[in-house]
Amino acid sequence: MSLTRSEFFQGVRNSLPIVAAAAPFGMLFGALAVDNGLSVGEAVLMSAMVFAGASQMVGLEMFGAHIAPWIVILSVFAVNFRHVLYSAALGRRIGNFARWQKPLAFFFLTDPQYAASEARVDRKFPLTMSWYMGMALPVYLLWIVEALVGALFGRLITDPAALGIDFLLPIYFLGLVLGFRSRTNWLPVVIASGIGSILAFYTVGSPWHVSLGGLAGVTLALMMPPKAADEVAQ
Repeated sequence: MSLTRSEFFQGVRNSLPIVAAAAPFGMLFGALAVDNGLSVGEAVLMSAMVFAGASQMVGLEMFGAHIAPWIVILSVFAVNFRHVLYSAALGRRIGNFARWQKPLAFFFLTDPQYAASEARVDRKFPLTMSWYMGMALPVYLLWIVEALVGALFGRLITDPAALGIDFLLPIYFLGLVLGFRSRTNWLPVVIASGIGSILAFYTVGSPWHVSLGGLAGVTLALMMPPKAADEVAQ
């Protein structure tokens, strides 16, 4: 098996936990989309084109409220502003990608895709397009399938919270965050992000608390330069 093919299937294996964690959320979106007046085809198309669960949920709520389009766009931007930070950080890692590959990679840049890419670099493995797409494609394709399943059969699950389904994705994201706990200044940055997000939620409101919490963590990180290599080793 060639190295390129081996890296691709390694990426596929890495995607399996994400697929399992995101499945209930993807199906929940499909069910809610139909409940909010979208057709099955529109729900699937939205998942295929937007490919961002939180933004899709925000969009659904606002479509039903007949809010001005510019407010919808601004709110979705607020939820997804963290991807600006992701792309800036990941841009340093994909210098070996061809020019046409970079926009494609950024389209598939989700929270777990970014976290897994950073973790791969931390483990001193090369971040190749083969591995990247091996991880991205199963998540993307099954996200679309999940929206279809949810749109067709979502009403069979009347109360996802009662089954704990709504808590699977937060648990997965918590695992992603804990995966970086060995990094310098991890704990104070996480605490600052959490406090900033909570304060923003109760003052500014949702969905701005997501981006504002992230900015609080970034601000503290800028104020706390990384320790020297010999200090970290100790």
